[in-house]
Amino acid sequence: MAHVDTQVVETITKRKVELVDCDVHAQATEAMLANYLSAPARRLLERYGRRTPRVTDWYPRARNAGMRVDAWPGKPGHIWGSDPETTRAQLLDEFGVDYAVLEVLSGQDCYDHPDFAAEWNSAVNQWQIEEWLSFDPRLRGTIAVPHEYPSLAVAEIERCAGDDRFVAVLLPASAAEQLGSPKYWPIYEAATAFGRPVAFHTGGYVDHRGPGYPSFYLEYHVGNGIVMQSQLASMVAGGMFDEIPGLRVVLTECGVAWAAALTWSLDSAWELMREDHARLPRRPSEYIRDHVWFTTQPIEEPDDPQHLLWAIEQARLGDRLLFATDYPHWDFDSPKQALPRALGAPLRRAIMCENALALYGLPAERAG
Repeated sequence: MAHVDTQVVETITKRKVELVDCDVHAQATEAMLANYLSAPARRLLERYGRRTPRVTDWYPRARNAGMRVDAWPGKPGHIWGSDPETTRAQLLDEFGVDYAVLEVLSGQDCYDHPDFAAEWNSAVNQWQIEEWLSFDPRLRGTIAVPHEYPSLAVAEIERCAGDDRFVAVLLPASAAEQLGSPKYWPIYEAATAFGRPVAFHTGGYVDHRGPGYPSFYLEYHVGNGIVMQSQLASMVAGGMFDEIPGLRVVLTECGVAWAAALTWSLDSAWELMREDHARLPRRPSEYIRDHVWFTTQPIEEPDDPQHLLWAIEQARLGDRLLFATDYPHWDFDSPKQALPRALGAPLRRAIMCENALALYGLPAERAG
């Protein structure tokens, strides 16, 4: 009798993606990142410390660093957002998140000298790879870069871009110069060349300017959207989107409802000031429409939910809004409660997953 080989075929069940969370915070302690630094950099850190504090340590700030109390894992050497097991239990598993985009703010406050800044951001990215992206296939990362040193930032993008689990390049919402400055264009060009959007997240070295730094947490918390409006105006007015036509920008944790009013103001002023903008041949609203995405948290919550729908429609953001919980912040938006019914099922699905799948090139089905 002839021998018949039997082949066992493993069947992998796939499920349709329903929920993509585009702003999840992981946070490493200095001791954790020190494991990824060279010996000279570790000595520098131990002897002199950091030039700036972690953004969550700045005044004014709510207690527990502005985080959920239960997000502190209670493990020795851990803080909020430092333990992937806690995030998996409290976010991925509890709410059925299909993909979660990590935004590690540890690199945003890096204004140290160039060599240390480069090592520090590289350590942030290696920590993501080894402790998070390899921990759960639902996790995706963003590339932290030493943004004040563009050539070094470009080198870090080039180093990490081969790993498709990194879906964006991360920058703070404020820096030494306005974010539309040509100083930062090499970073945006590199991100675009590797097919990555640039996510600007609330925070940074001097994230509240204008009349001065806020005295109360209420001012700080709500004022983040005002800072981002100024940065978006800078990006448009400086001709950045004409110079880098493939650039895609995500404005994270800064509100949504102001988008229409800003575009109206920019368009009307542009009509009167065309001579001042020889490199801005199109209306500002067209650049924003073509190049800019927004995350939902913290989304404005008017007494009449219909008003929010109108704001989204007026800004034409139906395919430009990305859902975000902002876990583990105290004002975390539960996927079960976020977004009013007035938005309707098609728009809600676009926000909860479809827009992010298209932007980040994520598979519409995953093993599950």
